[in-house]
Amino acid sequence: MAEQYGTLADVYDWLVPPDLLTPEGSAAAFDGLYELEPGARVLDCAAGTGTLAVGLALRGFDVVATDASEAMIARTRALAAEHGVAVRAHVCAWEDLSSEEPFDAVFCVGNSIPHAEGQAARRRAFAAMAGVLRPSGLFVVTSRNWEMERADGSRVKVSEQLVERDGGRALVVQSWMIPEDWAEIHTLEVVVALIADDGAVSAHGERLRCWPFRRETLDEDLRAAGLEPASSTYDPEVGRYLVTARRA
Repeated sequence: MAEQYGTLADVYDWLVPPDLLTPEGSAAAFDGLYELEPGARVLDCAAGTGTLAVGLALRGFDVVATDASEAMIARTRALAAEHGVAVRAHVCAWEDLSSEEPFDAVFCVGNSIPHAEGQAARRRAFAAMAGVLRPSGLFVVTSRNWEMERADGSRVKVSEQLVERDGGRALVVQSWMIPEDWAEIHTLEVVVALIADDGAVSAHGERLRCWPFRRETLDEDLRAAGLEPASSTYDPEVGRYLVTARRA
């Protein structure tokens, strides 16, 4: 998978809901899923800015963080250092995952898996994740509700109000290009326009490529990779959902 989020890494916090901005908040979002002993080995293989990986480390887990974006891994390392936790963070594409010792849990969250370039690539990614997970280990994946996104069609969406972070302000604009066929590349262009105190504007944008899937297809892909779906929060009226699975 080609690197994405290189440009957005520095402004990614403007795209994150307030309750997920901190490591503590990011880890708390998955309360109820943790059936792990203290010191359990956990992989966050779509680490992004590192809030979940660092949050898991603060809870006493032995955490490895990977991401295909060098810029995101740099942010993960900086966040781990800021909080004084040991998170082994390195750049790694999903298909290149490997580990001498299996993990007790693997997280692939933040709507990252749709960036795998089609079903074949998605299944290879899941197979690599399953390959580093111990038998019956916990797997967690989140996704947009693509049925809902496609129903809304191509569009431009502007944040209803200015986003505020640490006294700063920004306007977030999203431009969706939704083709007719599910198998075609879907694109999301994101622009974060930072507004200075004097009114000056600096824009940071990137075009992201996505290969969406139906919820039933996601279950099929997990099973093809040796992961048995266990639970799902899918709701046709909600924009995102979470699926858990176990390594068969």
